[in-house]
Amino acid sequence: QVQLVESGGGLVQAGGSLRLSCVASAHTFSDVGMGWFRQGPGKEREFVAAISWSWSGINTYYSDSVKGRFTISRDNAKNTVYLDVNSLKPEDTAVYYCAAGSATGDILRTSYAYAYWGQGTQVTVSS
Repeated sequence: QVQLVESGGGLVQAGGSLRLSCVASAHTFSDVGMGWFRQGPGKEREFVAAISWSWSGINTYYSDSVKGRFTISRDNAKNTVYLDVNSLKPEDTAVYYCAAGSATGDILRTSYAYAYWGQGTQVTVSS
């Protein structure tokens, strides 16, 4: 069982930045693929970013809407994955969810890759 706890959300003006954190309870964190999804008001949950660790190194994945503005990273020693969100826009307003799963590769862009989800952290961007 993996428990995920997100933090770092808040209210920020357009153009601002935040760092979202997700701490996982798994002892095998380094073997886990981690992702961030978001759900805005009246919208479906959508993929934001993902990161996985394999023998070939670290692989990251981003949605087109956040590429170049958001950065996902992980600290295996702290069982933590981060999402640095920069140049925020009002349309980035959403609840951001952390997720964990055992898959690697492009499937991490889909919710099917994840067995565990956090409770979410709210990000609100004012114009």
